Amino acid sequence: MGNGLDAVAGKAGVQRGWRPARWWRLLYLDYRRYRAAGESSLGTIFLAQGFWASCVYRASRAAVESLPPGPLRATARVFAAAAQKLVEIATGICIPRNTEIGGGLYFPRFGSIILSHGDIGRNCTIEQNVTLGMAGKGANRGMPTIGNRVFIGAHSMIVGRITIGDDALVFPGSIVTRSVPPRAVVMGYPARVISMDGSFDWIAYDGMEDDPERREALEQSRSSG
Repeated sequence: MGNGLDAVAGKAGVQRGWRPARWWRLLYLDYRRYRAAGESSLGTIFLAQGFWASCVYRASRAAVESLPPGPLRATARVFAAAAQKLVEIATGICIPRNTEIGGGLYFPRFGSIILSHGDIGRNCTIEQNVTLGMAGKGANRGMPTIGNRVFIGAHSMIVGRITIGDDALVFPGSIVTRSVPPRAVVMGYPARVISMDGSFDWIAYDGMEDDPERREALEQSRSSG
């Protein structure tokens, strides 16, 4: 997966030392994804349930991780768990607090979205009725890792210790149990690669035309086509 997944791992390492300024920046990048999709400012803040879920996830994570071990941190965990449960009831979106997620997370719709504890990269789009879950046995048991700029279509399931490469597209209704290479488009049950066109036409975010990682991946996609 090269630079993309390395960036996810690097991001995870930085996030363990989260500062308030950092979680605000990540939340702002989430907000900008909704604006890039055509949502108004007020619509994003007051009507986008996906953004509500991102707000509670980012704030809860920052509140807990910013405190040293002890009674205050334990209390923060209780309040964070309560807040996340409330937003889960209101939106149908479950985001575990210790999940590592890059900026630019976008939920176009809400309901029945269950994320695992695996890493999720930058500028990913996750539609409704999606499950990222644990599967496998023994050393192969684990959770999926999602790269950067990945589009996961509605009614999809991604399970096991697998990796979804940068700029991949999981077609709606797919069941993914094997790793997906960068820029691949997969569909079906079990999911199979049907093209290497990637998610480039499915994901919009600020500055994407000048994003060097995206531009390099797009050039590779065009040259392989």
